[in-house]
Amino acid sequence: MAIKLTKNELKSQKESLKMYRRYLPTLQLKKQQLQTEIRDIELRAREVRKNRDRLHAEFEAWIGVFGEPGVFSEDTIKVRQIKTSMGNIAGVSIPIFSGAEFDRLAYDLFKTPLWIDTASDRLEKVLSLDLEAKILDEQVQLLQRELRTTTQRVNLFEKVKIPETRANIKKITVYLGDQQVASVVRGKISKKNLEKVVEESPE
Repeated sequence: MAIKLTKNELKSQKESLKMYRRYLPTLQLKKQQLQTEIRDIELRAREVRKNRDRLHAEFEAWIGVFGEPGVFSEDTIKVRQIKTSMGNIAGVSIPIFSGAEFDRLAYDLFKTPLWIDTASDRLEKVLSLDLEAKILDEQVQLLQRELRTTTQRVNLFEKVKIPETRANIKKITVYLGDQQVASVVRGKISKKNLEKVVEESPE
């Protein structure tokens, strides 16, 4: 884009450069914070899934020992409500898992074995961990989207706007310097011509 080679434009370009330099460290800090938070949440999600898999394996083994065919299935438990609140990381709103409520299929207390309640409790723990892991995944997705935007802004400032503005300042400064030199030269020539005219004029 063509720029005006004027003192006003020089002032405008210098102000722009000052603004870019002021905002760039904030964007870089935000980028680092987002990267750190994403790593931490991914670690947490892996840990939650590891616990879920361990509990699920224990649950399956437990059902295998105590269970009776056809008495209990994972369909016995249904998720009624996932409880979340809203948090904020680096200006990004994210859901935070705070628990879940479950519905249990009705069963005859006299006809079903006592271990059904224990099995239901264990399965609810497994399902809760699974739901928590999914919410953590959602947090990561939201933060990664913001990280992409922030990285684009950092690159725009670092690789385009700041170098471009510096080049504009240099171009205008050189032009104005040349104009000043030319003005001085013209002034000297005019002075010599005037002196010559005065010398040549009859008294």
